[in-house]
Amino acid sequence: MLKIISKYCPFIKNIVKYVFTMNIVMFTDAYYPRVNGVAVSVKSYAEELARLGHRVCIVCPDYNSNYVDEYDKDTFFKHFFYEYAPYGDKNLELLRIPSDKLLWSHEDRAVRLNQWHTVKEQVDKFKPDVVHVNSEFVMGWYGVAYARHAHIALVFTFHTLWEDYLENYLHMIPSAFSQKIGRDLVKFYLKRADEIIVPTERIKSVIKRYGIDRPSDILPTGIPSKIVDYDEKKALDFNEKFFSEFPLLKDKRILLFVGRIVKEKNLSFLFPIITRVVKSFPDVALLFVGGGPELENIKNEAKKIDMDESIFFTDYRPREELVYFYHLSSVFVFPSLTETQGLVTVEAMMTGLPVVAIGEMGTLDVMQGDNGGFMVKNDEKLFADKVIQLLTDKELYAKKSKEAKEWGNKWSMKSLTPQLVKLFEKGIKIKKEKVL
Repeated sequence: MLKIISKYCPFIKNIVKYVFTMNIVMFTDAYYPRVNGVAVSVKSYAEELARLGHRVCIVCPDYNSNYVDEYDKDTFFKHFFYEYAPYGDKNLELLRIPSDKLLWSHEDRAVRLNQWHTVKEQVDKFKPDVVHVNSEFVMGWYGVAYARHAHIALVFTFHTLWEDYLENYLHMIPSAFSQKIGRDLVKFYLKRADEIIVPTERIKSVIKRYGIDRPSDILPTGIPSKIVDYDEKKALDFNEKFFSEFPLLKDKRILLFVGRIVKEKNLSFLFPIITRVVKSFPDVALLFVGGGPELENIKNEAKKIDMDESIFFTDYRPREELVYFYHLSSVFVFPSLTETQGLVTVEAMMTGLPVVAIGEMGTLDVMQGDNGGFMVKNDEKLFADKVIQLLTDKELYAKKSKEAKEWGNKWSMKSLTPQLVKLFEKGIKIKKEKVL
C-alpha cells in the first residue's frame, strides 16, 4: 500500500523515504581508483543505496597520500578529506584516510594505524545506524572498533577467501602457514559480526567449516544496469580508436578476458586454449583487458609460444569502455579457480556474450551449470572444445547469447539492493536483542 501511495504522491513519498531510510557507514581497504571485486561491490551497492534515499559514508584509503613523501608532524595526524559521488548525490560521501604503499603490492594501500581517533570523530558526526565492513585489514579493524565504540550493529561481507589468496603474496612462508593466517584473519571478523553476508553458497559453507555459529545470508554483488549501457555512436568512436591501436585485431573473432592480471586468475591456462582454437580458426585471437602486477610476466609467457598475431594485451582500461569490449568479442573466457563471485562474467552475460569458464568457486554459483555458455572442468581440451563449438554452431551461439542476457540480468543491482537493506535491518535487530 505504501508503495502505491508514495508513487502517486511526492509528499507522502518523501515522508516514507525519511521514515524508512538509515545512515550506513561502509569500511573498506580497497576503493577506487583501486579496482577489484571489493571496490566494485562497495561502490555499486553504495550508489544504489543512496539512490533509494539512504545516507551512505564510505570510509576508505586516500591513494594519493604517502608517509615517505608527505610526512609533516603538524598535519600527519589530520590528513583526511571528504569527497562526494561524482554525480553530486549528497546521500553518498567518501571519507578518505591517509595510507601508505605496500611493499608486496603496488596497487594496494595500508591505512595508517594512528588514524583511529580521526575515524572515530568523523564517523561520529555521520551518526550511523549500522557499520558494514567489507575487508579484513586496517580499515576493517577500524570498522569493528567503531561498531563496538558506538554500540551499533556490525555487518560483515565475506568477500575474499584469504586462505587461498595469501600464498600468492607471502611466497617466503609455507602454504599451510599462510592458509592458517588467512583463516584466522577472516575468523576475527566472522566472530564479531551481528550479521554475515556471503556472495555465494560455497563461501557460506566455508563459515561452517571454520566453526563459526553466526547468522549468515547469501547476497551476490549486483551489477548496475548503466555499466552495460551501449551507445552506438560511442561504439563507432571506440572501435575506430581501438583498431587503430590494434590493427591486427580488426578482422579477428575475439576470445576476451577482462580482469586483473594476477597469479590467482590462472591466466596462463588460456595459452594452450588459443593454440588449439587457432588450429581450427586462424581468424581467432585472445585479448586480455586489464592490468596488474603479473602483466609483464604473462606477456613474457605469451612470447614463448610465438603467437604475436593471436594474443594481445591492453593494460588497464576505463570501466566505461568494458561494455564496448564485450560487444566486440565472440566469447568470454574465464579460467580463474579462486574467484569468489566472478562479476565480469555476469557483466559479459548481461551484454549477450556467451561464456566459457572453469567451474570452480564463484563461477559455480554464477553460472550454475551451462547457463549463458559452458561451465567446464579444469581441462584444456574440454575448454577449447566448448569454445570451438560456440564458434562453429551459429544456432547454438544465438541460443547461448540470448540465454546469457536473460541469466545475467538476474544479478541487476535494482533487484538485489533492497535485499541488502533487509540484511542491515536484520543485523540491527540482532544487535538490539543482544543488548536487551
